[in-house]
Amino acid sequence: MTIGMLRHRETEAVRFFGFAVLAVGWLIWGGSAVWAAEADTGNSKTAKTNEATLDVSDRSDWRLPRGTAEASGATQTQLPRDLEVLWEYKAAEAFESTPAVVGDRVLIGDVMGRLYAVERDTGREIWKKNYDTGFLASPAVHWLAAGPASPNKTPDNTPATDSSTSGENVNSDLMVIGDVEGNLYAINIVDGSERWKQSTEGEISGAANFFKENVLVASQDGSLYCFATTDGKLIWKYDTGDQIRCSPALAGDRTFLGGCDGQLHIVDVNNGKAAGEPLPLGGPTGSTPAVSGDHAFLPIMEGAVLMFDWKKQSQQWRYEDEERSQEYRASAAVAGDVVVVSSQYKQIDAISIATGKRLWRHTLRRRADASPVIAGDDVWIAATDGRLVRLGLNDGKERWQYEIKGSFIAAPAIAGDRLFIADDEGVVRCFGKKKGVGSPKSTDPDSTSPAQQK
Repeated sequence: MTIGMLRHRETEAVRFFGFAVLAVGWLIWGGSAVWAAEADTGNSKTAKTNEATLDVSDRSDWRLPRGTAEASGATQTQLPRDLEVLWEYKAAEAFESTPAVVGDRVLIGDVMGRLYAVERDTGREIWKKNYDTGFLASPAVHWLAAGPASPNKTPDNTPATDSSTSGENVNSDLMVIGDVEGNLYAINIVDGSERWKQSTEGEISGAANFFKENVLVASQDGSLYCFATTDGKLIWKYDTGDQIRCSPALAGDRTFLGGCDGQLHIVDVNNGKAAGEPLPLGGPTGSTPAVSGDHAFLPIMEGAVLMFDWKKQSQQWRYEDEERSQEYRASAAVAGDVVVVSSQYKQIDAISIATGKRLWRHTLRRRADASPVIAGDDVWIAATDGRLVRLGLNDGKERWQYEIKGSFIAAPAIAGDRLFIADDEGVVRCFGKKKGVGSPKSTDPDSTSPAQQK
């Protein structure tokens, strides 16, 4: 049984007591989402954003859990100020991953081995597929190379700039996802049929990424694998010698890995060879590197956030909390001049890329295991206390929040003008512009209870 599954079961006893305590809070909050633009929860300086240098994901889709091939965790999309739940889909088991949003589908896998596709606009189930395993990794979907209204094009039909979208004859309807037993599946998102299956020798905790017609995936067996998207054939394998729990990030033809060996590995994806010596981190990490231009950002478990100039193979700065040592297990989000991180001690920090100094801090009521997501001038935080929090990127002040009964373990997906997020109660929610009318709900026929909405 995996750590994720154990956590899911162990928390059931805690929740029984927690629900009684939270009941008073639910009555107070009354099920409403609160805009709190005037609340002062941050401190110190104002962050600056530079839209010209912002990593851009395809605004109509969210194909990778960190939004872009560079794992920036950022998009220029600005969500509406007033949001409400447009629909809910209730499954039978917990979700601990970020959904992929592609075309008219929302795709996700649960901790007990079931894959789902639901309608993007309504939450109606399209298909589901059972595997005798569990999925803690998020799904990733490949790009389309050409054609009108292509997912590889921006809303104005201009080519997307993601580093992973080059190449011809790409499988546009291919979802790739790894399981807790080390298997990697390529699934047709149209009907859920399996295209091919490969195996590694360790749990796959992170999502796949794509370079041209190849798929990259890291395993806890300590290796990065490159498979052909067409048939799953192994192209090359890169060994680090220790566990890898992150997703590979991409910049051009280089991929980036942080691992339990305490090093940042940079690999040439053309041949699977190291592009220089690994860079020392000073401790292990399970976080996915975030890449912006020549810079790579990586938090480590020992309580530091590091910025590297990966082309010069040098560390530029190291951020540490001077008041209390933190612990980082989530990945960073990067936009413009700001990198945002979330610690296990409830702190959300914005750090200046130029100086490596903290710009502001927001303290949560309970920690966020999920990585932060930057969308326009907002920072989205999904916390383990069941709160989805919207902060201002410039000052860290809380603007809006929504609370559920369960916990959020993974970050949201932001596609078009909507936000999609799943929780450990087995509910997928779609948030969109408030319309002032009732919203439909959809439920997995195999589930035993209705969706829980606060």
